[in-house]
Amino acid sequence: MTGYAAASAGSPRGALSLELRSVNARFLDLQFRIADELRTLEPMLRERITARLTRGKVDCRLSFAEGAGDVPPQLNAEALARLRALAAAAAKAFPDAAPLRVADVLRWPGVVAADTDEEALRGVAAELARRALEELVATRTREGAKLAAGIVERTKAMREKVAQVEPLLPQAVAAYQAKITERLTEALGSANDERIRAEITLFATKADVAEEIDRLRAHLDEVQRVLQAGGAVGKRLDFLAQELNREANTIASKAANAAISDCALELKLLVEQIREQVQNLE
Repeated sequence: MTGYAAASAGSPRGALSLELRSVNARFLDLQFRIADELRTLEPMLRERITARLTRGKVDCRLSFAEGAGDVPPQLNAEALARLRALAAAAAKAFPDAAPLRVADVLRWPGVVAADTDEEALRGVAAELARRALEELVATRTREGAKLAAGIVERTKAMREKVAQVEPLLPQAVAAYQAKITERLTEALGSANDERIRAEITLFATKADVAEEIDRLRAHLDEVQRVLQAGGAVGKRLDFLAQELNREANTIASKAANAAISDCALELKLLVEQIREQVQNLE
């Protein structure tokens, strides 16, 4: 399902911004674009997103404008000491190498912003994730309601097609009976009632779609029940759409005349439309 949400707030390191973009996908696919110095927040963000979403390709972007926070950036003395030791060891191994520049030092992970900022930063990021997810879920819910209404309309259309198929089967059997009687009369000079009954029985058995129609109606009832229940319904409806397609295919393969075949093809078209919409539901 598609959606967009954004949230921002001040943090000890600067103005923190979070963006969530969601597009349709059958499963949940998370993509993170996070500044290196904020990578420690990725597990928390992943956990919160997976707790709220089950489908969609979600792009999560987390960034901050350094120095725009309530607390000015500071140097981490421990990180500087570690970097100094590493630089000294590197200078011994490579005496001809150029020394570190101030810009290089400031870009080194962990040098800017004190360790004591981590907990406060995590709290700000968690609140941003909560706000952005609330907005994203609300957007996807509104879209889902529209998609669900479209699915309901198509299930109604399928019920109408099923209702059209039922009276067509007796008509097809009667037409076949008249046809086989005429052929036998032409071939033998008279109609053989026993032979006709055997042919009609065989034809009616092969063309009978009562079980398929019953299963179709049961699956359509389940689709409506699942939609009314709400919640994460996408995967359940995906399975039901496959079953609807199976029954429509069987009806098409057993079609006793052109009218039944046409109804079966229209059923398959409606099922395919439902499957396309279901793929976009949570």
